[in-house]
Amino acid sequence: MAADLSAIAGLLEASLDPRQNKQAEQAIRQEETKPGFSLALLQIVASTSYPNTTRLAAALFFKNFLRRNWTDEDGNYKLPQNEVAAIKQELIGLMISVPPSMQTQLGDAISVIADSDFWERWDTLVDDLASRLTPDNAVVNNGVLQVAHSIFGRWRPLFRSDALFTEINHVLSKFSTPFLTLLQNTDNVISQNQGNKDVLQQQFTTLNLSMKLFYDLSCQDLPPVFEENMVSISGLLLKYLTYDNPILHTDDETEAGPLEYVRAGIFEVLVLYVQKYEDAFGPHLGQFIESSWTFLTTIGPETKYDILVSKAMQFLTSVTKFKQYAEPFNNPQVLSQVVEKVVLPNLSLRETDIEMFEDEPIEFIRRDLEGSDSDTRRRAATDFLRQLMEQFEQLVTGVVNQYIDHYLANYAEDKSSNWKSKDTAVYLFTSIAAKGAPTAARGIQTTNSNVDVLDFFQKNIAEDLTNTGAEDLLKVDAIKYLYLFRSQLTQQQWQAAFPLLVNQLSSSNYVVHTYAAIAVERVLYLTDDKRQPVIPRESITPLAKDLLQHLFKLITAGIKPEKVQENEFLIKCVMRVLIFIRDGVLPILDMVLTNLINITKVIRHNPSNPRFYYFHFESVGALIRFAAPTQAAKLETALYEPFAETLANDVQEFQPYIFQLFAALLEANPSGTLSAYYQGLLTPILSLNMYESRGNIPALVRLLTAMIPRAADQIVANNQIEPILVIFQKLVASKANETLAFDLIESVVSHFPATALQAYFTTILQLMFARLSNSKTETFTIRFVRFYHLVSARDDKGLGADFFISVSDQVQNNVFTPIYTQIILPDTQKLTRPYDRKTAVISLTHTLATSEAFVERYGKRGWSLTCEALLKLLINPPLPPSADDAVIEDRDVEDVSFGVGFTALNTCKAAPKDPWPEVQDVRKWCGEYLREADGKTGGRVGKFVQERLSEEGKAALMSVMQA
Repeated sequence: MAADLSAIAGLLEASLDPRQNKQAEQAIRQEETKPGFSLALLQIVASTSYPNTTRLAAALFFKNFLRRNWTDEDGNYKLPQNEVAAIKQELIGLMISVPPSMQTQLGDAISVIADSDFWERWDTLVDDLASRLTPDNAVVNNGVLQVAHSIFGRWRPLFRSDALFTEINHVLSKFSTPFLTLLQNTDNVISQNQGNKDVLQQQFTTLNLSMKLFYDLSCQDLPPVFEENMVSISGLLLKYLTYDNPILHTDDETEAGPLEYVRAGIFEVLVLYVQKYEDAFGPHLGQFIESSWTFLTTIGPETKYDILVSKAMQFLTSVTKFKQYAEPFNNPQVLSQVVEKVVLPNLSLRETDIEMFEDEPIEFIRRDLEGSDSDTRRRAATDFLRQLMEQFEQLVTGVVNQYIDHYLANYAEDKSSNWKSKDTAVYLFTSIAAKGAPTAARGIQTTNSNVDVLDFFQKNIAEDLTNTGAEDLLKVDAIKYLYLFRSQLTQQQWQAAFPLLVNQLSSSNYVVHTYAAIAVERVLYLTDDKRQPVIPRESITPLAKDLLQHLFKLITAGIKPEKVQENEFLIKCVMRVLIFIRDGVLPILDMVLTNLINITKVIRHNPSNPRFYYFHFESVGALIRFAAPTQAAKLETALYEPFAETLANDVQEFQPYIFQLFAALLEANPSGTLSAYYQGLLTPILSLNMYESRGNIPALVRLLTAMIPRAADQIVANNQIEPILVIFQKLVASKANETLAFDLIESVVSHFPATALQAYFTTILQLMFARLSNSKTETFTIRFVRFYHLVSARDDKGLGADFFISVSDQVQNNVFTPIYTQIILPDTQKLTRPYDRKTAVISLTHTLATSEAFVERYGKRGWSLTCEALLKLLINPPLPPSADDAVIEDRDVEDVSFGVGFTALNTCKAAPKDPWPEVQDVRKWCGEYLREADGKTGGRVGKFVQERLSEEGKAALMSVMQA
C-alpha cells in the first residue's frame, strides 16, 4: 500500500503539537514502511498548499529518514532503485526553489546521499549544479551554492587519499570555471546596484556562500584555475575586505550583518592560503596585511564585529608565523603600537563580557574555556601575541611586562574600582607565559623562560583564591590560571593549592563554582612521570563525601530536566572523583547511588545535553566498576527500576548507555542467576527489530553476551538459541558489525552444550565461509581464526578440531583443507592478544594430541604444519595481560564525539576474560599435555614426532615435551 499524502501531512502537523507529538511520530514511523514514503515527504515540502511549518517538518523528517534508510553499513541501497533515482532527480531543483529554512534541511539530506554516492554513483550532480548557475538570479544561485557547500564542505577534515583527489579533480574540472564566472557576475551586479538594498543583500548572501565554496574547493590543494587567476581573485577579495556601504549596516550592535559575514569569510580564505599556499599567494599578501591592520586599529568594540575581529587576528597570527612578514614587528615602538591598538582593546573586558558573565554564565564558560572552538576576541588576541612571542620572545616579553606592571599598579591604587586592570594584567601575563597550545590532558606544558609562572601566582593570583571579598571575575581568573598551568606545579605545591580550588566549589557564583569543578576534574586526571596521580588518592578519599554531595547539590539546584543537565562540567567532575577514589566510594555508596538515580529520573523526561548525560552514565559506570565486585546485588536492585522505566518509556538517547551498564552489572557477578527482570528483558532484546538502530547494536550485543553465561540453561529450555543465531546471521553479513557477530557467537559456543548447537553449526559455518570467499576483511579473517581455535580447543565439551572438520564437510566436502592451510595456520601468527594466542596454543596442542582426522585423513603434512604453527607460537609464549586497572585513567573523555551512533562508556569497558585460567605457564602445560596424550595413545605422539617432523622440528618439540 502506497504512502498517503494527506495522512502524512496531518501527522506532520500533529508532530508539532507537544501534546500529541509522541503518538504522531510513532504513526509516521508506521508510514515509513510503505512504498514511496520519501517521495511523499518531498511532495509535501514542494507544495505551497501546506503551511510552511508542515513543509519544514516534512523536510526535517525526510533528512532523518534518509540518514536511517539510504544505505546499509556496506553501502547498499535500502530503498527501491526507482525511489533512489527519483530522489536524486528531484532533490536539487526542489532545494533551490524552497525557502532558506527548508534549504538547510534538504542540504543536509543531500550531504547524506553524497556521503555514500558522490561522485561515482551520482556523476551527473556537478554538471547539474553548474548548469543551474545564472548571471544575476541570486535566489537560484544561492540554492546551488548551498547544495555545493553541503557536498564539497565534507572535504575539509579529510586526510589526503587518491580517492579523495579523484573526487576533487572531478568537481574542479566541471565547477571551478563556472564558479569564477559567478564571482565576477556577482561583483558586476553589486557594482550596478549600489543603492538597491534588496539586491545588495541577496548578492552579499551569494558572496558569503561563495567564500565558503572558495574555501571548500581550496581546502586540500590549490585549484589550477584559481592559481591561474590569482591576480583577479586577490583583487576581488581585497575589494570586499575593504568594501563599505551604509545600506548594509545593521542597527543592532549585537547582530552581525552581510558585510561582516563576507569579510569574515574572506579572512578564513586568507588564513588557509597563508598556511597552505604561501608560495603562490605570497606576492599578494602585503596589501591584505596593511588593510587588516588598518581595520583592526579602527574597528569598534561592538559585539557584532567579534567574529570579524577574531578572524582578522587569526589572519595576522598566521602571517607572523613567517619570519619575512613578522619582521616589521621586530621593533619596540611598533610592538607597543600593536599591544596598545590591537591586543589591549580586544583583550580587555567589555561590558558585554560582564553582562554575559552575569546573565548567561554557561555560555560565558563555553566561550572562555581554553580549547573551545568559539571565536572570541580574547582568544584571538592571545594567540596573536603568542605567535609574536615565538618570533621575538625577549622583545615581546619586555614590552608586554611594562603593560602588566602598569595595570597591576593601577589595580593596587584602588582595588575595588580598578579590578578590571588586574584582569587585563593576568590575561597579558598568561599570553606571554604560555608557549604552545594547551593540551586537554596537561594544560600548558612549556613556559616562557623569561617569566616565573609560580612567582606570579604567589604574588598576584593566590590572594584572589583566599580573599572571600575578591571580585568573582578575578576568582575565575585565578582558577583558570591554576587550570592552565596545572602541570607546572609540583606535588607539594598542589597540596597547598588544591584545597583553595575545592573551596571555590562553595561559591554562590555560577561561573566561579563551575570553573572550580573544571579545574578540580583536570587536576585529579593529572599524573606524574611515573603515571601516579599528582594529588595522592588517600588525601581525596576522606573529602569525597562532602565534595560529591556539594556537586550533586549544585547539579540539582534546578528542577526542570534541561536545567539539571545544563552544566556538563559539574557532572564530569563527579565522574572524575568517582574514578579517582575507586573503591573508596563503598562507605558512601548509598548517597552517591541515590543522587545518580534521582538525576536519571529527572533528565530522562527531556534528554537535551548529550555531553551531560554521557558523563552522567560514565559516573554510574564508575560506580559499577568499583562497587559491583562486592555490592553487585545491591546495585542491581537499586538500578533495575529507574533503568527499566527509562527503557519502557523509549528514551532512545539513553538506551545504548543503559544496555552497557546492565551488561557491566551482569559481568561483575557472572555466576549469579538471572533475575526476573533480566529474564523479562531477554525476550525483547532477542527481537530483530531492536537491532535496526545502529547506536543500539554494540550495546545490545554486549548485554546479550553478558546474559548468556547466567541464563544458558534457561535459553536452551525456552528454545531461544535460534533467535540469537538469527541476530548473529544479521550481524555477520555486515562489515560494520562483524566483530560484534563474533563476540556473540563465541559466547554461544562457550556456554551452550554442543548438543544444543549441533543442528545449527552447519549454517553458522556456511555464513562464515561465504564471507571468507566473497567479502572477507582483515578483521573478519582474524576473528574467524580466533573462533576456529575456540571450537578446536573445546574437544572436552564435544567440540574440537574433528567436530569442526565434520561440520565443514557438510557445508562442502573437503573445504577444510584450503581454509586450514591458507587462512587458519598462517593467520594464527597474526593473533596479538595474549588470551587469543593462549587459545591458539591450546587448540593446536589438542589437535596434535587427540585429533583422529590429523592422524588418518591429513597424514604427515597436516600434522607437521600444525606442529610448526604451535612451535612458532611457543617461541614467545603468551603471557597474561597486566592488570587493566589504568585503562580509564589512560583514556581521557575529552574528545568524545556525540551523534546518533554508539558511544562506548570507558568506565565499564568489558575486561578481557581468560577462557583458560587453569593454564598459566603455557609452554609447561603444552609439554605436559602432549606427554600425557603420548602415554594414553601408546606412544603415538612420539612416533609422529619422529616420522613427520624435520630434525629441527623434532628437537624443538622434544624440548617442549621434556620441559
